[in-house]
Amino acid sequence: MTILESERLLFRPHQLSDLDAFCALEADHEVRRYIGGAPRTREAAERKFREVHLKGAGRKLALQAVIYKPESRYIGYCGLYPNFRSDGLAIRGEASLGFTFARGYWGRGLATEAGQAFVRFGFEHLHLTRIVATAEIGNAASLRVLEKLGFVLTASDYGQRSFHKFELLNPQSGTLKV
Repeated sequence: MTILESERLLFRPHQLSDLDAFCALEADHEVRRYIGGAPRTREAAERKFREVHLKGAGRKLALQAVIYKPESRYIGYCGLYPNFRSDGLAIRGEASLGFTFARGYWGRGLATEAGQAFVRFGFEHLHLTRIVATAEIGNAASLRVLEKLGFVLTASDYGQRSFHKFELLNPQSGTLKV
């Protein structure tokens, strides 16, 4: 079941056939450096795949498998997932944007292309009022993607791992800040 499609990418729920490519992505130190630090072991990656990605299959607010159409290859995941308050409850009308791609596909504009598809989907089809995103400080590539998508910096949190927080408001929602 295809959720979305862009010029070069197909977005669909994760399938068991994506497991090996997903585990390879999670084992890559360069990929993991800004999304949690250390590479995941095969066992940990399989557990995450089954508990998060396979369980989320079919949900509109879930990270979707990204298939690079010219090669019919799984290259990562992207999507919108619920934005949660500090007490763990989902914020109605809001979502978080996330994207992770295999290193061999960096620098091709694919994250921006994927982000555009999900922002459009979130605002036009899910009628979200706000989409948020975070990027670890130092992750210049993700910061550029969020900038190209029109996200605005709202805060920076400094600690053992430091992050910039961003938001993008739906221009049709009437909730734009002045």
